[in-house]
Amino acid sequence: MESVFSVLQVIISVVLVFLVLMHSGKDSGLSGAFGVGSGTGPLGGGSLVERNLNRWTVFFAVLFFLNAVILLKAPWS
Repeated sequence: MESVFSVLQVIISVVLVFLVLMHSGKDSGLSGAFGVGSGTGPLGGGSLVERNLNRWTVFFAVLFFLNAVILLKAPWS
């Protein structure tokens, strides 16, 4: 069971790194290559794509945290 959660942690980590790199920063980062807008809306997100990117990043960050807590608690041992 521990190996399943460990593999899941690695997959979540890779996805999370990819999502963070997709965000636009000062110089528009990698997200400029994929057409993510740099405009600002009422909550800081410009386009629908950027808002969805924010939601997915937060989702995977919470998933990463919960999986790390499960791995540290080790309920199967």
